[in-house]
Amino acid sequence: MQLKHTSMKNLTLTLLTAAAFTCPAIGQTNADNTAKNDRDTSGETLTPIDQSNKPADIKITADARKLVVADKSLSSDAKNVKIITIDGVVTLRGPVKSETEKSLVAKYAKEAGASSVTNQIEIVKP
Repeated sequence: MQLKHTSMKNLTLTLLTAAAFTCPAIGQTNADNTAKNDRDTSGETLTPIDQSNKPADIKITADARKLVVADKSLSSDAKNVKIITIDGVVTLRGPVKSETEKSLVAKYAKEAGASSVTNQIEIVKP
């Protein structure tokens, strides 16, 4: 009896796993980010891998991220904006839901100690 119960559990787990990988999430769209991915690998735009390892730059990025995450008014998209600091200059990239979110994230980067902010955040309407 125990063997049959274990086999049934394994079969159920296998089927659920297979379903999770083959069925799109509810409400999910099939966004094509190919152009953005190509842009990011071209070396023409900054990505998180470009983040400076200088302690001062790491501190600016970390402090900016803390300010962004602490703001309960921001969407999850805004909280996940890329924050990249090199020699005190912060570059912001990613989607947000409004001009207000775009401005707030830039404000937080400045408050964190950025000497200047390059705001490449995109406003994406739902």
